[in-house]
Amino acid sequence: MARRRRADSQAEFQQRLLGWFRAHRRDLPWRHTRDAYRVWISEIMLQQTRAAAVLGYYRRFLRAFPTLRALARAREERVLKAWSGLGYYSRARNLARAAKLIQSQHGGRFPRLLDEALALPGVGAYTARAVLSIAYDEPLAVLDGNVARVIARREAIEGELRRPARWKQLQALADRRLDAKSPGDWNQAMMELGATVCTPRQPRCGACPVREGCRALRLGLADRLPERRAKSAPVRVRVAAAVLLDGAGRTLLVRSPANAAAQDDDRPAGLGPIFSRLWHFPAIVTSGDSRTDLERHLSAEFPLNGAARWQAIPAIRHAVTFRDVTIEPWLIHVEELPRGPGRIVALDAAGRMAISSASRKIATTALARIDQP
Repeated sequence: MARRRRADSQAEFQQRLLGWFRAHRRDLPWRHTRDAYRVWISEIMLQQTRAAAVLGYYRRFLRAFPTLRALARAREERVLKAWSGLGYYSRARNLARAAKLIQSQHGGRFPRLLDEALALPGVGAYTARAVLSIAYDEPLAVLDGNVARVIARREAIEGELRRPARWKQLQALADRRLDAKSPGDWNQAMMELGATVCTPRQPRCGACPVREGCRALRLGLADRLPERRAKSAPVRVRVAAAVLLDGAGRTLLVRSPANAAAQDDDRPAGLGPIFSRLWHFPAIVTSGDSRTDLERHLSAEFPLNGAARWQAIPAIRHAVTFRDVTIEPWLIHVEELPRGPGRIVALDAAGRMAISSASRKIATTALARIDQP
């Protein structure tokens, strides 16, 4: 009898949640397709990014690359340009690499087998399960932060959820809850519940369609579970950047620091994460006087010919994951831009290139300061 009651409770839980989702789900463009390519693009974009921020980028990206074949044939530079502003650029680089592999190894279709999907660059357990369940109706349960929070509250699970053993437990519970007849809708319903109702703070328990049976609600723990992860202190980084400007309004952009070995571009305090390894203004991490350090850097890597007039630009605050960055830019008027590695472009056109938001801030600030005393 107890086993039958549990089965009935599970069926009722599934029925209520799916009914709520189909009646109240947000109208998002990627929910109007079962095309694996478009689902995959949306899932990659939604990693660590809110749905509202993704909407415009999703539409623009698909206009630029409407098919997987189009993405597979595109140069990485063009993919990065289409991604510019969305952040976490390794996602775009992995998309470009994975598209080429899918085109060459899987006949241009996102693979249906879990192991094959997991072998693609940038595709982890969550992304693979999401794409396969939504596009191909594969009975695979997803587990992300939203789903984990819903399960943790429903089962009153205490402790830090991201610990490997706990995450494995949560995946097993997600698998057990899965409605195998509608896996795509089910996974989206669980994520939607976590994103809009069972939120990290001040959960709207009164609006929850499956509040009956929620142990955290019954025990008065809904606003305390799951346990919040302790945040690490931010790494503070100062960066000196050079906006070189010639008489024609042109500037110099570089791909990565010329002294990358000494700078250790991938360290938390390196330049790589700040400029996302995209085109950026010559820059260096500094701990002293920004102009002195920048002069030394330019002298060694980008020697200037003729006189130069240095103009201070207000400091720029920038945040990248756990980094608190202060950028101290200098507008440097030169007779001739240095030759060598890099690209010479009009300063007012730099924003149309594949650059990070940090570089975009520098360009915008510099343009506002031109000809000011």
